[in-house]
Amino acid sequence: MTVTATPNINNGCLMVQGKVVSTGVPENVAISPATSGSAFIGASSTTPSSRHVFTIGILEDYKFLCLFIAKIWWMIPRVGKSGSEIPMETQMLILEANEESALSDETASEPAAENKFYILLLPVLDGPFRTSLQGTHLNELQFCVESGDPDVQTSQAMEAVFINSGDNPFELIKDSVKLLEKHKGTFSHIENKKIPPHLDWFGWCTWDAFYTGVSPKGIEEGLQSLSEGGCLPKFLIIDDGWQDTVNEFHKEGQPLIEGTQFATRLADIEENNKFRGSGSDNSCTNLGHFIEHVKEKYGLKFVYMWHALAGYWGGLLPSSETMKKYNPKLAYPVQSPGNIGNLRDIVMDSLEKYGVGVIDTEKVFDFYDDLHSYLANSGVDGVKVDAQNLIATLGSGYGGRVSITRQYHEALDESISRNFKDNNLICCMSHNSDSIYSSKKSATARASEDFMPNEPTFQTLHIASVAFNSLLLGEIVVPDWDMFHSNHTTAEFHGAARALGGCAVYVSDKPGKHDFKILRKLVLPDGSILRARYAGRPTRDCLFKDSVMDGKSLLKIWNLNKLSGVVGVFNCQGVGSWPLKQAAQSVPTSTTTLPAISGCVSPLDVEFLEEIAGENWTGDCAVYTFTSGSLSRVPKNKTIEVSLDVLKCEIFTISPIRVMNENLHFAPIGLIDMYNSGGAIEDLNCNTMGAPGCSISIRSRGCGHFGAYSSTKPRCCLVDMKEEDFAYNGEDGFLTIILQGECNSRVIDIVY
Repeated sequence: MTVTATPNINNGCLMVQGKVVSTGVPENVAISPATSGSAFIGASSTTPSSRHVFTIGILEDYKFLCLFIAKIWWMIPRVGKSGSEIPMETQMLILEANEESALSDETASEPAAENKFYILLLPVLDGPFRTSLQGTHLNELQFCVESGDPDVQTSQAMEAVFINSGDNPFELIKDSVKLLEKHKGTFSHIENKKIPPHLDWFGWCTWDAFYTGVSPKGIEEGLQSLSEGGCLPKFLIIDDGWQDTVNEFHKEGQPLIEGTQFATRLADIEENNKFRGSGSDNSCTNLGHFIEHVKEKYGLKFVYMWHALAGYWGGLLPSSETMKKYNPKLAYPVQSPGNIGNLRDIVMDSLEKYGVGVIDTEKVFDFYDDLHSYLANSGVDGVKVDAQNLIATLGSGYGGRVSITRQYHEALDESISRNFKDNNLICCMSHNSDSIYSSKKSATARASEDFMPNEPTFQTLHIASVAFNSLLLGEIVVPDWDMFHSNHTTAEFHGAARALGGCAVYVSDKPGKHDFKILRKLVLPDGSILRARYAGRPTRDCLFKDSVMDGKSLLKIWNLNKLSGVVGVFNCQGVGSWPLKQAAQSVPTSTTTLPAISGCVSPLDVEFLEEIAGENWTGDCAVYTFTSGSLSRVPKNKTIEVSLDVLKCEIFTISPIRVMNENLHFAPIGLIDMYNSGGAIEDLNCNTMGAPGCSISIRSRGCGHFGAYSSTKPRCCLVDMKEEDFAYNGEDGFLTIILQGECNSRVIDIVY
C-alpha cells in the first residue's frame, strides 16, 4: 500500500504525511501537487541565469540514503542523518520517517516496521534544465538547476524536484518513476521496454583480457579455452580496440603525451587493420568474415561491438574525409561545478585541454545509422555504447546539456531500432539524470564503475554500489553489473552477486585463465544462465546502513524468481572506503586481520514474496543455504543467523511452503549446485488423485541436482515420464533428484 497525502509547505515547513521534513523554507520556494499524492518542488528568482541554487530548508534528524554522481561517469550511495552529509550531484534522496518524524535515540529499540514510512525526493529534468540536490554545512538542503549553456536561462524552475511518500520503499520508487514517466514523457519505465535477449546467456568481454590490444587471434584463443572447459559463451563483446582511430598529438617515434590517449578520435566507421586479413587460418579478410567464422565455429548467438556515444573518446576526427559528412566540430567540454566539486576525472581534464570532435546534432542519426548498418551487415548483433555522460559537458551552443543529451539518445534509439531487431544495446557511463530521464528505449545499462581486477579496495565498493544504484536504475533499465574474472581471488563474491542481480553474466578472463568451478555455478551446459526476475537490491533493513564502512553491517541483496525468493549476504566491510568519505579507521593491509561479521536472514527480507507464494501459504518457508547445502523450515517472521569473513558471501534460496493437503507440505528449491537455484523452476502444479494420493508436477530447465522440501517421502519420482532414483532425508524433508542429459526444459513428477 502507498500512502497518498500530498506534500505541502506550511508556516515555512515542508510537510509530508503531517511530518516536518525541513524547516525555514524560503518564500521563493513553491510546491505544486502532481498525482497520487505526489508533488513537485520548485522555486523562482528575480534574476534569470543558466544556473540557480535554491534552498529547500534545514534538514535534520532523518536517516537518509542518497545516490550521487561521485565522478562524472558514476553514481554511488551514501547514508547519513542530516543535510550537511548530502553531497553535490545527488540524484535520489530517500528519508526514513516514523511516528515522531525525527530519528529516535540510537540506544532505543528500532520502531516497528509498520510505523515507518519513506519520503522520496527525485531531482528531475524541467524543460532544458537538469536538477540535482546538495547539502550545506548548515544542514540546508538545496537543489541546483542548470542548463549547461550560458544562453539558455530561466528565472524559475517549478517542476525541479519530485517528492512522494509511501510505506514500502521499493513500491515508492517504482510508483514514483511510473508517475514521472507519464508526466514528463521523456523516458520509459523498464516494464515498457523490449529486453535484449543476450541477458539470458553467458558472455565474454575482451576488455580486461586484451584492453585495446584486442585482435582476432586473441578472441579465438579466448573462445577456444572457454569452449574446452565446457563453458562456451553465447554472447561476445568486442570492446575498445577494433576501431580505426588517430591520436593527432602522438608523433611517431615520440613518447606518448599523458592524457592525449583520451583525445584519440575516430577516423572511419570501418574496422582497423587488425581485423582485416586476420584470423586463425588467415581466411578472415574483414570484420564480417571474422564474425561469420567465430559464430559458426563457436556457436555464438550474439556479437556486440563497443563504441563511444561521440564515436570515440575524443569524438570524430574533423580532418577525416570519411567523417566530414557528419560535420564534426572541435569543442571543449565545460564541466559543471558539480562535476568538479566531487571527484575530478583524468579523461575529462584531458578533453578539456585537447577537445572533442563533436558530431553535428543534425547529423548524429546519420552517423549512428551508417555505423550500425555497417556493423549489422557484418553480422554484428548489437552495440555497447560507452562514455555517454561526456555529451552533457558539450551543451553550450546546442541548447544545453539536456537538449544535446536527448538529441543523441533519440538518434541512438532510432538507429538501434532500425539496425538491431532486439533492442541490442548496452549503455555505459550514463548515470547522470540527463541520460536516465532521456532513456525511452535503451533497456540495459552499466550500474557501476568498471570491475577493476588489480584494485583490491574496489571489490566491495563494486558490489555495494551496484546494489544501491539499482534502486533507481533498476526501474528504468536492467542494471549491468559489468564483467568479472572467474579466476580472481574475489570470483565467488562477484559471481554470486551477479547470480542474483537479475543481470547479464559475463567475464573478461584472459585466454586459459578460468575457474570452471565458479562458472558452472552460474552457467548451464547450454550456455544459458538462471537469471532472477528483477534488479537485485539491498534488503529493507540495509537501506540506511553503510555496509562498506560502518564495521558491523552485512550487505543483503534480495530478488525473486518465478516461485521462490533469493537473498545474498555479503561482507563488504573493512577493505575499501567510499570516495569522498573519511574512514573511521585506517584500512588494514590484510583481510586476515579483520573479524567475521554476524547478521541474520529472514524470509521477510524478500519483498513481495507473498505474491508468488500461492493461495494456501501459511507463512512458512523452506530455506536452502548454498555453501553448507542445508535445508531448514523457517516461519516468515523468524531469522537464520549468518557469520561471514570479509569478502565472503552466502546465498539463501527462500521458497514458500505450499500446503498441498493436510499430510503434504511442499516447496521447490531448484538446481542446488547453482548460485540462484530457484531460477531453474518455471512452473508448479498439484494434481489430486484421490485421498491420500497426489502428484506434484514441476517444469524445470537445466541439469544437475534438483532439490525440494517435502514433508512426506514420495512413492516415486519421474522425469519426462521416466522413473528416476531419488534421495530423501526424513529429518529435514530434503528431496533430491539428479537431472541428467540435456539442459532443455523437462517435467518432474513427484508422486505420493
